[in-house]
Amino acid sequence: MFSLQKIIVSLFVVFLSVKGFASDPYGLSAGARQTGMAQVCVMNNDLWSSFHNQAGLAYNKSFSFALNYENRFSIKELGTRSAAITLRAGRVSLGAVYSHFGYSDFRRQMTGLACGMPLSNNIAAGVQIDYFSERTTGEYNNNQILTCEAGINITAAHNIKIGIHIFNPLPNSIRKSDMPTGLRAGAGANLSEELFAAVETEMSTGHNLVIRSGFEYEMAKKFIIRGGFSTENSSFCFGFGYRAGQAIIDFGFATHEQLGITSSVSIIFKIKEE
Repeated sequence: MFSLQKIIVSLFVVFLSVKGFASDPYGLSAGARQTGMAQVCVMNNDLWSSFHNQAGLAYNKSFSFALNYENRFSIKELGTRSAAITLRAGRVSLGAVYSHFGYSDFRRQMTGLACGMPLSNNIAAGVQIDYFSERTTGEYNNNQILTCEAGINITAAHNIKIGIHIFNPLPNSIRKSDMPTGLRAGAGANLSEELFAAVETEMSTGHNLVIRSGFEYEMAKKFIIRGGFSTENSSFCFGFGYRAGQAIIDFGFATHEQLGITSSVSIIFKIKEE
């Protein structure tokens, strides 16, 4: 039987998941590196690009996989577990991702298949097909949504990168459930061999414009510190990462002006370099 207590807890989780952190509930924040930089990542090229801008996969040259856990405000019901895997296939890089948010009485899962490839020496593009599943205990708001996303990366100069990404360009009229459309654009520059800084903006249907800025600095060999700020919830972010052989371990933290701190930890394994 679906108890009143479960209904209240589920409604509380839904409220926090929408209001607490992301500009829309389908904007996934995978990767502790990204968390530490206030989600400034649309121009980056790494394994977590399959969650943020699939064009970044075009520069992947290894068989790799990664795991991430995000703990929002120290509330286990708001935890998000993510996984990604990439491999090279000729000129094309392929990726698969999975994300699970919530707990037994309310959960949102996403599975995606991505592809990224270079179009020229300075331009890369990528696309991804996404399947979202939302389920609440009982027969309430059980939804399945199929959509897509795509992006491009441009190397404007040897040290300047530009990224543009669109999520869910499909009209809601072709399906039963509404889903926001999101557009992200940003640019970053290597100001020195050790310092990278970037700025990004995001627009999403029904939400205010969000502006983010972030940096990462290689403080010592294999050790990186990060910081950032997002106008959404006036969030200050920080984090650090360490490269250990074929593994990269990252930690990220993001503040919320009312709800506290969100922490994130991720690890990337590069199995085979091609």
